[in-house]
Amino acid sequence: MRDERPMSVTSGTKRKEGGVAETVRVIIHALIIALVIRTFLFQPFNIPSGSMKATLLVGDYLFVSKYSYGYSKFSLPLSPPLFSGRLPGDWLPQRGDVVVFRLPKDTSTDYIKRVIGLPGDKIQVIDGVLNINGVPVKRERAPDFIETEEGTREAPVKRWKETLPNGVSYYALDLVDNGFADNTQVYTVPADHYFMMGDNRDNSTDSRFSQVGTVPFENIVGKAQIIFFSVFEGERAWQFWRWPVSVRWNRLFTIVR
Repeated sequence: MRDERPMSVTSGTKRKEGGVAETVRVIIHALIIALVIRTFLFQPFNIPSGSMKATLLVGDYLFVSKYSYGYSKFSLPLSPPLFSGRLPGDWLPQRGDVVVFRLPKDTSTDYIKRVIGLPGDKIQVIDGVLNINGVPVKRERAPDFIETEEGTREAPVKRWKETLPNGVSYYALDLVDNGFADNTQVYTVPADHYFMMGDNRDNSTDSRFSQVGTVPFENIVGKAQIIFFSVFEGERAWQFWRWPVSVRWNRLFTIVR
């Protein structure tokens, strides 16, 4: 005969408490995993300015690998001064890498630029041409970059394909002839420092300017790897109902080069 006795209040309460406890455990575990991934593997960043255009656009969201060059205090949340330098310190940035770093004069601010000069290099720009150790970087004219963002005027921008001494190639924009930083002094990169430049040469505050200067190895957070999301400039990524028209679908999951 079927047992018609009602479930006791005590057993029902225990089951409910057990379900809540399990949910809390899952949330805590998820947060710990996310913290470990963000601290030691990948950290998301978004692009707020056009200094790396057209490699990176305003509204791009990308993952930066924290392990590419080892770890410094800036790899950790809140940047606690637990140690100096990098651990290990033998994984070095290469010319052409796109990296996120902490601004030397304001370590609360993240910048993203391309590594141009290595320790000991002499860097100079002459008539808009990048020179490394007295040798002009090879460059060839590329098709103009056309700004296609909604609300902007479709004005062509001169674009060059530059090839660094190690064979890494990328595109650099040339907004104006005889720009403010098209002719510079010779910069000698100190030991354990790197010379950074934006790909949008006439619209980038980088190592050519005293606000940035050369960047200590310790200040590098990681290497930009992949664009995982991108919305048009002026759009908000969290407005998912606008994604059909706000997302740059052709940029999703593209490798940063």
